[in-house]
Amino acid sequence: MTTEKIILRDLGNGLILRHGIAEDAEEIAAFNAYVFRNTDTQKPFERAAAWTRDLATNHHVVRPSDFTVVEDTNTHKIVSSFVWISQHWSYYGIEFGVGRPELVGTHPDYRGRGLVRAQFEVAHEWSAQRGELMQVITGIPHFYRQFGYEMTMQLGAGRAGYKPQLPKLKKDQEEPYRLRRATQDDLALIMGLYARRSKRYLVDCARDEKVWRYELDRKSDQNMTRYEFRIIETPQGAPVGVLAHHGWLWGQSIAGLLYELIPDLSWVDVTPTVLRYLWATAESYQERDKKEPVSQFVFELGEDHPVYSAMADHLPHKLNGYAWYIRVPDLAAFLRQIAPALERNLAQSVICGHTGELRLNFYRRGVRLAFDHGRITDVAEWQPTPDVGGDAAFPGQTFLQLLFGWRSLEQLRHEFPDCWVDGNTCRALLCALFPQHDSDVWPVS
Repeated sequence: MTTEKIILRDLGNGLILRHGIAEDAEEIAAFNAYVFRNTDTQKPFERAAAWTRDLATNHHVVRPSDFTVVEDTNTHKIVSSFVWISQHWSYYGIEFGVGRPELVGTHPDYRGRGLVRAQFEVAHEWSAQRGELMQVITGIPHFYRQFGYEMTMQLGAGRAGYKPQLPKLKKDQEEPYRLRRATQDDLALIMGLYARRSKRYLVDCARDEKVWRYELDRKSDQNMTRYEFRIIETPQGAPVGVLAHHGWLWGQSIAGLLYELIPDLSWVDVTPTVLRYLWATAESYQERDKKEPVSQFVFELGEDHPVYSAMADHLPHKLNGYAWYIRVPDLAAFLRQIAPALERNLAQSVICGHTGELRLNFYRRGVRLAFDHGRITDVAEWQPTPDVGGDAAFPGQTFLQLLFGWRSLEQLRHEFPDCWVDGNTCRALLCALFPQHDSDVWPVS
């Protein structure tokens, strides 16, 4: 039975923007394999196709109607598409709705016509209707700024080591730990370790049991967002931690993307086994896929993680990450949502119990926060004027870098001469509310 095509906009010249439907799954998958193909070899990117199929047919949140497609009615071909993945993230533990656009692509023959812009406009309306306070995307440099996004939070930093740094077992020594494939029976352990991990970061993705069940065994083997989950245990079978990594080589390396241990266990004791496992697994992938020899092992766990200090000599190379694009369409609403977290920061600072107001000037607009003995009593939009400039100014969307802990106030003032702060009270208040803090978000995909 054919699903009705619901048209969202007529874009002219025979192009229509519409919801995706179930019958589109294979065409969108093939389209994405082509659009995201290897530009050197022109080989289709089958892992993008597999991700698309899973999102369109097998996902716990996404439905076919969460895809937007631009169809050329002259040829009945899809010429542009993306998908909206709704989820929940947290800010110091306070959850809020997030919309994540992904697999954004247009056929080369149709680029430069505003097709992606039209899809973002529609999807941003969806996001507002769903009550999502923030939108996020990983993507190519600069491109998504034109749709209101700004690079404002760390993405993908880590540490790497090479074969000479691989810990070796002593003669006649047996591995003190072993790794096995995770099963649904391990959900409680994985969820508990992930919750412990989340407390380390300012911003994190909330993952319930439904998300974890999908992650463990419902993604197809070729899905580019599929990970291998391993339980770390003693020779007697007592679980002590979890590791997740890709099921193939990225370049000539393999990366650990989630690595957590139970409390009161030494990272120094366990990690050598994990590193040897990663290297051996990478070599098996190299042989299986006929790749170039493995060159390094990687932990891609953000800017800071216990394993970095525990195994510093074995992870000598720092990997600079990229950045999340973030859009916050209603900053006042977002600040109201996270107000309890900001109040906790304030209570632990040198300016605890503050009473007064904080007027943030973004040059074209602003936000005013009111405080009463350390409590935030009001957050509202505020319009700066040439005569009333407020208490601090942040050009463009640079305030988001402070809000999401990526840059300190002093770093922003150094990098942007038109970022200014009026007096010690305002400086202390901003530093208390928005301290620099690491994030390592593992999104729903």
